[in-house]
Amino acid sequence: MNPEPVLQLDRVIHEKGRLAIMSMLAASPELSFTELRNALEMTDGNLTTHIRTLQESGYVSVSKSYAKNRRLTTCSLTAAGKKAFATYVNLLEEIVQQNKPR
Repeated sequence: MNPEPVLQLDRVIHEKGRLAIMSMLAASPELSFTELRNALEMTDGNLTTHIRTLQESGYVSVSKSYAKNRRLTTCSLTAAGKKAFATYVNLLEEIVQQNKPR
């Protein structure tokens, strides 16, 4: 096994909660905090922590607004986030292909 692709995996994305958030945001242009929380069955605090880590890495942008007189927080992938996620997925595919039973 060539360990190089494994060593290149982005540690920020690799944590399962952040990987799930990145996956959902890659499939949708924008999702609300509530949609992410409910779909991933995370607590508010856990989701907030993961989003903050992704935001600090420049992978996720967060917008706050009001809808129907209620505060609305939405998240989306940044260009850097889209690129980092694509790289991560490509590395995973490479790892799987290298180690696929023949």
